[in-house]
Amino acid sequence: MASTSDFRNGMIINFKNELYEIVKFQHVKPGKGGAFVRTKLKNVMKGSVIENTFRAGEKVDEIRLEKHKMEYLYFDGTNYVLMNPKTYEQIEVSSELLGDKKLFFKENMSLAVLKKGDEIISIELPTTVNLKVDECEPAIKGNTVTGATKNAVLETGLKIQVPMFISQNDVVKVDTRSEEYLERV
Repeated sequence: MASTSDFRNGMIINFKNELYEIVKFQHVKPGKGGAFVRTKLKNVMKGSVIENTFRAGEKVDEIRLEKHKMEYLYFDGTNYVLMNPKTYEQIEVSSELLGDKKLFFKENMSLAVLKKGDEIISIELPTTVNLKVDECEPAIKGNTVTGATKNAVLETGLKIQVPMFISQNDVVKVDTRSEEYLERV
């Protein structure tokens, strides 16, 4: 058990029978009444973010997760196969557990796997990924100066907005947190 005075960014807690990561917290001591801690919590499994207020000194269950470096190998049709680069042990992860994160998977990519005992809780992607543009509309001369964007489909099936000067077969850097185009590589 941990109290609100032990809160720190990145801490995992059991809240309403689900695992949440503390993204941000603020201890508030109003002039009148008791102190409280305002938090922003991210659901580890679903990725949704909620805000909650705890009374100062309130007890919560702290969950310890192990982080393992893994490498994505391939998709076997139903599961994604990951390998520990040190022991060469391979594990399979279901599509349901990954959700939209699978749209960033590229062969031989390094990932972090969060485990609670032997159970895989979540996958952490690198901050940015370089992906090739498979489909996009052609740029029309004169449209490249403005900040206009167009739709593009990347090699993994991810659909994003890219600037007009990007063409098919270009490699672009994408932010995995916001699914936004960052730059051409």
